[in-house]
Amino acid sequence: MADLDRIRNAALHVKRAVDAGHQVAVVVSAMAGETNRLVDLVRKASPLHDAREYDVIVASGEQVTSGLMAIVLQSMGIPARSFLGWQLPLRTDNLHSRARILEIDGADASRRMDEGEVIVVAGFQGVSPNGRVATLGRGGSDTTAVALAAALKADRCDIYTDVDGVYTCDPRIVPKARKIDRITYEEMLELASQGAKVLQTRSVEMAMNHGVTVTVLSSFEDKPGTIVAAEIEDMEQEVVTGIAYDRNEAKITLAGVPDRPGVAAAIFGPLTQSEINVDMIVQNVSADGVTTDMTFTVTEADFDRALALLEKHRADIKYREILADKHVVKISVVGVGMRSHAGVAQTMFQALAERSVNIQVISTSEIKVSVLIGEDYLELALRALHTAYGLDAA
Repeated sequence: MADLDRIRNAALHVKRAVDAGHQVAVVVSAMAGETNRLVDLVRKASPLHDAREYDVIVASGEQVTSGLMAIVLQSMGIPARSFLGWQLPLRTDNLHSRARILEIDGADASRRMDEGEVIVVAGFQGVSPNGRVATLGRGGSDTTAVALAAALKADRCDIYTDVDGVYTCDPRIVPKARKIDRITYEEMLELASQGAKVLQTRSVEMAMNHGVTVTVLSSFEDKPGTIVAAEIEDMEQEVVTGIAYDRNEAKITLAGVPDRPGVAAAIFGPLTQSEINVDMIVQNVSADGVTTDMTFTVTEADFDRALALLEKHRADIKYREILADKHVVKISVVGVGMRSHAGVAQTMFQALAERSVNIQVISTSEIKVSVLIGEDYLELALRALHTAYGLDAA
């Protein structure tokens, strides 16, 4: 949706679906760079802005593209009508700028589609209980699309992007990365939450919760995409499905923390109250039985706030010093095959050790192993792991 030519190109995909006899609902995002421009305007107007007015402003990008898409479709002879979030309506909670969808009333949309009309919905937005525009957070158009597909009981939800599917790793860094034909909800959710940018995390959660089959396709090439669905056949063939990375990590170590019950609550309680999300956590074994070190990661955006908050609560936590590092990156290997295969973590550790990449923090889940390393080793580590797990394209 970068410009009018791209909107016309997207409209051709819609026309093909209509010509094939499908009833179609379209969800659009804003033009390229438009949301960033609007956010920047808000911040320049006032750093401490009202979130409700922020939503009014940033939601306007999708309003423009929904109208333009409807006009382009009409020019192709396709009956089409645009809808803003409040017109469906798509109802949200009151958490402006990062609202969550409560329900979609799809009755009017379904009726119009039954009559042969294409409905074009502005993504990223809904209406709050107090009747105000509420936005869903960045990437919210994906979430809107999946939610609408669930509400309309659609047979499928196609998400067109600037890539032709989900890859085993970022092909810009790992040239041997290959496209994945099918991937489970769980794997896609882990990859998205660990830094893969193809789908927004909340959209995958919603697809999984409502059983919506999602296909990721290229807007520019007529190629098969990646299907995101429930458990798929022959899962044991691939132990690791993909590798993701996240540069948006910062490491904080509290050295000399008293080794006593309640110290973790004293550290993470204030962070939670300030809505600072903590990701990876490791506590060292106490050497003297008196003090220990606590290391954890936060997002780069929360880094300065977290340091200030920890300094404020220093008397309560009683740590000796803070060690902070923003020059780190998290790498995660993901695959449902890990459930039935041992040695996945060891393969990761061995591959990194052979290339002298030091692991700073480790965390695991049932289908994921993540490590924190220095950012300078990112490309080396990704390529080494991709080869180690046999993911390289032939």
